[in-house]
Parts: sequence; structure tokens; C-alpha cells
Amino acid sequence: MTNSNRRRFLKTSTAVAAAATTLTAAQNVHAAENNTIQVGLVGCGGRGTGAAKQALSVNNGPIKLVALGDVFENKIKSTHTALDGNKDVGEKVDVPPERQHTGFDAYKQVMDGLEPGDVVILATPPAFRWVHYQYAIARGLNVFMEKPVTIDAPTSVRMLEINKEALKRNLKVGVGLMCRHCKVRQELFDRIQSGEIGDLMMLRAYRMAGPTGSAAAPPNTGDQSDLVYQIKNFHGFLWLSGGAVSDFLIHNIDESCWMKNAWPVKAIACGGRHYRGDSVDQNFDTYSIEYTFADGAKLFVDGRTVPGCKREFASFAHGTKGSAIISTASHTPAKSRIYSGQNFVDSDLVWSGAQPEPYPYQVEWDDLIAAIREDKPYNEVERGVMASAVTSMGRMAAHTGQEITLDQFMKHDHEFAPDLENLTLDSPSPLPANDQGKYSIPMPGLVKKREYL
Repeated sequence: MTNSNRRRFLKTSTAVAAAATTLTAAQNVHAAENNTIQVGLVGCGGRGTGAAKQALSVNNGPIKLVALGDVFENKIKSTHTALDGNKDVGEKVDVPPERQHTGFDAYKQVMDGLEPGDVVILATPPAFRWVHYQYAIARGLNVFMEKPVTIDAPTSVRMLEINKEALKRNLKVGVGLMCRHCKVRQELFDRIQSGEIGDLMMLRAYRMAGPTGSAAAPPNTGDQSDLVYQIKNFHGFLWLSGGAVSDFLIHNIDESCWMKNAWPVKAIACGGRHYRGDSVDQNFDTYSIEYTFADGAKLFVDGRTVPGCKREFASFAHGTKGSAIISTASHTPAKSRIYSGQNFVDSDLVWSGAQPEPYPYQVEWDDLIAAIREDKPYNEVERGVMASAVTSMGRMAAHTGQEITLDQFMKHDHEFAPDLENLTLDSPSPLPANDQGKYSIPMPGLVKKREYL
């Protein structure tokens, strides 16, 4: 971090530590007891709504949703309607209008209504993750946070520092990289680590489909501010989400690095914008990243959001004795398999994961709530930060056209949205539009300004 970033962080963290001392945070308040865990949701988009439903579906003692928060009121109403009317979890929803909070400070109102030992779900665009996580720790709350955890180097370093207090206080923290909770992938990991496919020399990961989410953002019609418009289309803007690489490729990158049992040390990458129409977002349509591990092994990652092209959504591992399918056809079911050769033909099949597979989106919640009730150590933040940082390293390599090492990335001083914790709905966006209503885009090799990283 730069000196100014460090001073601001230390000032904020000191204030949080002071606030924490005023709480009698009985961190094991729910441990081994049959009492109700209260859940608050910050960020009422599709992912937040899904995470809340999974939380309420845990069959391990009483649990209920008691508060909702979002910048936009219509998002809160939509989430409340979806959950309250759900036949499976509706009876566990207790969120009257006075516990439905709107605005940039809604996260504080949601968390202030919870008790130490309860759970807050952090599912806003990831730019806000460190701000919300810091406050959750001050409140003595257990946390589930969506991925990615960070989108640049200073916030990656900051999250690791913030997390030291969560570890110290034995707070339980889950990160939404649910592939790590997949039972079939876990067995595949054990088999690869025991040497069943030999030394792992190459991995390949693909997420190639048509346009995804709001990654291709249409022009702002002028009836909303830059800030509001960008938040509503957050996948399209680097300061909010890290763009398509951080938001969509992180799962495949994470599961591949998991199988290698290492993080890559450097990356080179290519990418470009093609059939853009009138889109004004900052994403490339194609990304091709080559990661290198310390032992020289490679991970090749291809992302594409161009309609009409071959689709592929899978990850593969190649060793000196055989190969493996890590996942195929989306995140779940994984249908992991091991082969004696490199061609993935039925005659070479050695092992396949048992079917049907437990749903990993639910298993990650079962694991988190079990850790809370049994008061077991449980903190996935460091892994989440590293997966996020490695993904951002690949994005930086593509956007600059340079080789980027992990060490260089983690020491980089560019923060997409400094002073983000002070934003209000009336604030200017950290990313202003030009007079044509367009935004800066990466131009590898030609323009190396920091805002394109």
C-alpha cells in the first residue's frame, strides 16, 4: 500500500478496534446450543438471494433471516418476495419493513440489528467487501462473503490485515468459492495429491459462452448518475467487480490451483474487444491467460463472451501418468474423472466421482453453520484473497500486455476506488464518463494507465 493508503487504513482499523472493545462478543454464542442463528443479508442481488436461501436451508438447528440491506429499494423488495414466498424457507423469513434498509449505510443498519455470533452475508459488488467485512468483525459477527474477495492489490493486502482480527476472535468466515466444498472434487484432489496421475504438468480451464450478466453494459440513458448506473451494471466496471475475469473466471482458476496445491507465481495474457455494438463497459470479449507455477507447470485459462462460438465450461488436469477432468459443463455437478491417457476416452477411464453429487452451494453453508454451532475454527479468507489476487494478476497481464508476477501484483499501489468507504448516492463515481458517455478501456501495449489494470 502507498503511505496515504496505509495511513487511512490504520486510522480506520484503529477506530474499528476501539468499537470492538465496546462489544461483549460471545463468539461461541451459538456453539453446541439449540438456539436461533439470525442472518442478515447485505446485497440483495441474485447471488445474495441465493446465498440467503441456502443459509435458511441448513438443517442444523433453528435459523432465520431477520434483516435485508441494499443500495436500491427495489432489490430489497424483490429478494424479500422471493424468499418470503418460497415454500421451503418462507417460514424462516422474518423481515418486516423496519428491518429492510436502503442506502450506502444499509450494511451498518443490518449488522447493528444482529447479535454477536449471528451471521451476515456480504453479497454486494466486491469493491465494498473490505469495508463491510471490517464492520462485521467489529460487531462480532460470523460472515459469509461472496467471491471475489478483492479486485486489486491494496485491498488484497488490507483484507489479509483485517482478517487477523477475525482469526484472533475466532469468528467463522466462509467465502463463496463453493467448488472447494464439492465432495467429488475433494476426492479428486486427494487422488491427484497421492500421485494417481503422476506429476501435474499442465492444467486447462475454460469459460466460453455468450454475453454473461451485465458484463456488456449498454449506454447510460442519462436518467441516472454515473455511480448508480455503474452499480446497476457492476460486472462491466473494473472498480466495482474487477470485470469479467475476476467475476466469472475465478472459480475455474481457483479449482485448478487447488488441484495443483499451489498458487502461480506469474502470468502473461492476451485479450481484446470485438463485437461490442454500443456497449460502454471496460471488459474484453476474450481473455487468454498463461499462469506459471514455481516448478514450471502451466495453467492455461480461456474466457470468451462472444455469441455464436463454441461453448466450453470446464477444467482439466494433465499429469505424467494420466489426466483428469476437474469439472465439466458448468460448476455443478462436477462429474470429475481420471483417465490413464490424455485423450479423455472411455477406454482409458480409471475413476469417476459418485453420482448424484451433493450440491456444493448448499454444502458450503452446511459446513459454515456446523462450524458455528460446534465452535470449530473456520476461516476461508486467506484462500479467498489469494484466489482473487491470482485472478486479478491475470487480468492485469491481459490489460497491460506485460508479464506480471504475483510478487509485483501484491506490491502494486493502484487502488481502483480509494475512499470508497465514504461514498453516498450523491457522490461522483470513481470512474467518470467522458463527454460521449464512454469510459476508459484497456489498450495493451499502447496505454498503461493505472485505471485500466
